[in-house]
Amino acid sequence: MATAVFFHAHPDDECILTGGTMAMLAAAGHRVVLLTATSGERGEVGDGVLAEGTTLGAHRATELTAAAAVLGVSRAELLGYVDSGMLGSPDNADPASFCQADVDEAAARVAQILRDEDAALLVTYDAHGGYGHPDHVQVHRVGVRAAELAGTPVVYEATIDRDRVSRLVAAAAEDAAGERLEPPDGEFGSPAELITTRIDVSAHVERKRHALSCHASQVADSFFLTMPEARFALAFGTEDYIRRGERPQVHEVDLDLSGRP
Repeated sequence: MATAVFFHAHPDDECILTGGTMAMLAAAGHRVVLLTATSGERGEVGDGVLAEGTTLGAHRATELTAAAAVLGVSRAELLGYVDSGMLGSPDNADPASFCQADVDEAAARVAQILRDEDAALLVTYDAHGGYGHPDHVQVHRVGVRAAELAGTPVVYEATIDRDRVSRLVAAAAEDAAGERLEPPDGEFGSPAELITTRIDVSAHVERKRHALSCHASQVADSFFLTMPEARFALAFGTEDYIRRGERPQVHEVDLDLSGRP
């Protein structure tokens, strides 16, 4: 059995992008390690969600622990960086925010965990972090550098096939009586021709949805959980990756846990 390390920006990102893959690997007996850069303390939260005296960061950390347990994560670590807020927010300029962290210093921390775990692979994000969020972009930078420092042989960039999502949105628009749905813009995810690895996680999509529901402060009323189960399975039953250093023409159906580059 091998160890796979998944590096994410905020609690709930792990479910949305890679939850099915994590559950699948754990079910197969592999060790799954989850690193989360921030506690997402600058996210939005509705009235009445937080108990008196509880911060959003502390609340989301508890949600993360519950979601990790559902996915079968063996080790979950919050790295403790400050949430940078959405792109264009004044919080982006906070010297303590993750997007302002020194890449080599942050990468050294992640690299030590990769060495300690003798990780066969690291999962990070694509170069624009899926949709340009400064913390997601920083996860990409830090993750790539950490793998270099640790000598981790295989790196995958979690992404979303923007062409498939656009087709799904178009199909949903035809079904939605009068509801106007728009496909994501060109900065969302990656074009299909760049995807090297598509993993069918349909056998684990119920567990993925259950784990996502643990992040109730963020998704309780979102389309993620309000869409019918069948459409959720269609939308989130495949998870997409770009294997660094591999030709886009390669089409894998599993992550490579061999420990060889």
